[in-house]
Amino acid sequence: MNKCIFLDRDGVLNRERGDYTYKKEDFELIQGVVEAVKKIKENGFIIIVITNQAGISRGRYDRQDMEACHEYLQKKCGGIFDAIYYCPYHPSITTSIARKPDTLMFEKAIAKFNVDVNKSWMVGDKERDIIPANKLGIKTVLIDDKEPETIADFTSISLYKAVQDVIL
Repeated sequence: MNKCIFLDRDGVLNRERGDYTYKKEDFELIQGVVEAVKKIKENGFIIIVITNQAGISRGRYDRQDMEACHEYLQKKCGGIFDAIYYCPYHPSITTSIARKPDTLMFEKAIAKFNVDVNKSWMVGDKERDIIPANKLGIKTVLIDDKEPETIADFTSISLYKAVQDVIL
């Protein structure tokens, strides 16, 4: 079985803009991300991005826009991600158990990549990222320096610091 690091996208890998990030020119990697994912991979983890992309169903952008951002992310990080799972739905348009805080994206990745949840981590910047991981028995890190209380196992100020101080 494989150990895995699940990563949310916006706010963990790229800067959270407060609006949808769907243009490559707006896709700004957070400092230390490239080094962090390389370190994760060097330590034998597979890396899977799990991201809600509700702007698709809301008509703000299309799948091609999002895929261009994901191709850019892969290029900047040396093609290191084993998979990127996304949910295009928004609850105001349609419901889906794929959308975090539900677990379907995780369950698909766990099955496909033979993931050992007891040796795996989820790193997210919102509680909705943490909830499905908790349900599945995956250890969690919340990227946030403002939340004094969280359901996450650990908190950190960045993916880079989480990799250094908590995960490895």
